[in-house]
Amino acid sequence: ATLDVATVAATLRSAGPDIFVAVVQAVSIFGAIFLLSPLLGVCSLVGLPLIAGVSRWYLARSREAYLAEGAAAGEVSETLNSTALGARTVEAYGLQERRGQVLDEAVDTTYRAGERTLALRSVLFPVTEFAHTLPLALILLAGGFGYLEGVLSLGAVVAGGLYMWQLVDPLDQLLVWVEQLQRSGASFARIKGVGLVARPQDAQVTAPDGDLVEVIGVGYSYLPGQEVLRDVTLSVRPGERLAVVGRSGAGKSTLGKLLAGVDAPDSGSVLVGGVPVAELAAAGELGSRVVLITQEHHVFLGTLRENMTMAASGADDAAVLAALALVEAEWVAGLPDGLDTRLGPGGVVLEAAQAQQLTLARVQLADPHTLILDEATSLLDPRTARQAERAMAAVRADRTVIAIAHRLQTAHDADRVAVMDAGRVVELGTHEELVAAGGAYAALWRSWNGED
Repeated sequence: ATLDVATVAATLRSAGPDIFVAVVQAVSIFGAIFLLSPLLGVCSLVGLPLIAGVSRWYLARSREAYLAEGAAAGEVSETLNSTALGARTVEAYGLQERRGQVLDEAVDTTYRAGERTLALRSVLFPVTEFAHTLPLALILLAGGFGYLEGVLSLGAVVAGGLYMWQLVDPLDQLLVWVEQLQRSGASFARIKGVGLVARPQDAQVTAPDGDLVEVIGVGYSYLPGQEVLRDVTLSVRPGERLAVVGRSGAGKSTLGKLLAGVDAPDSGSVLVGGVPVAELAAAGELGSRVVLITQEHHVFLGTLRENMTMAASGADDAAVLAALALVEAEWVAGLPDGLDTRLGPGGVVLEAAQAQQLTLARVQLADPHTLILDEATSLLDPRTARQAERAMAAVRADRTVIAIAHRLQTAHDADRVAVMDAGRVVELGTHEELVAAGGAYAALWRSWNGED
């Protein structure tokens, strides 16, 4: 996307002025040649049909070729980025050779795509260069015979040849822009395609009837034929604290994403107040009702006020400061410009605990009725985690809380516990009930407490 945006931006900056100047130059030169001699003017036009023909041939093939080249370049970037981000996992599982093969295949695809666009240019530019040379040769030939016959003066023939030579530059400029416009058109189509991936907003979404969260027969897979969730059914009452536990890979985080509207289920329904979460998310109505808090806490470039009010655009300074005070963000008082302090590079860089407090204050300002917590403090050090957990306790008061729990102490303190295994909810009940039942949760609890 970065490469595509840069390509389109360069074209928008330069295409209009350059094309306008080239067209004016070409029309003026053709007019000057016709004024010298209609015969020489007709000779100057003989290359235009050839240029038009090869341009039409090129335009019919280049768009698809440049789209393929852009997609291949994007795949190389994605492969490099994902391999670098997952370097430790790649090393741990000995996947270096496999990832190298994937990268080699992506580079080969990019190379072949580049060869295809190069082949098109290798036809376009030589043919157009010949189309420039042919009129000049005809002007000199016809002008020479005209001079010998006394029809044309020597000055007119020389001037016509020089004018024709001056025509090469503006025509070359136009042809270069034909190629650049095709490249930019393909880049713009890829940028526009990002917007088409998202579901269009539906302004007619039904208002939820209450805050009840329901999961009914949900199935979901990231890859066809590899189900992550299977027939999950769950109901979370308003104000309830539900812990979702299970072994790694059981589908807990995936369920959290579906509850937050990040993805839509392949089958079944995820409802809030009887309305599908996906519809609320598409209409931009979900953020004020359900919020997912993960291990990643992002500080956006901009002022502290801008970072906060993106959660509630109509919030005034008093509401912003109250939300920050609730999460014990005492560091705000020491900022040089208060809410106008710029955060990030070039400004104040927040520590991990401060970034977490900022995230939680945003949630408080958005005022959702349901919080989905996916181990939001697991990546913090113990001291920082304690600060963040105090702030989180203040934010989740009087709200429905669905906690994706890897630490079973969270489950112990919850109203109910849902135990997941292989993408299904296999147990549901209070901590005491599940321990007494002696099932999967009891085994996890014994393991957590070192009793096995």
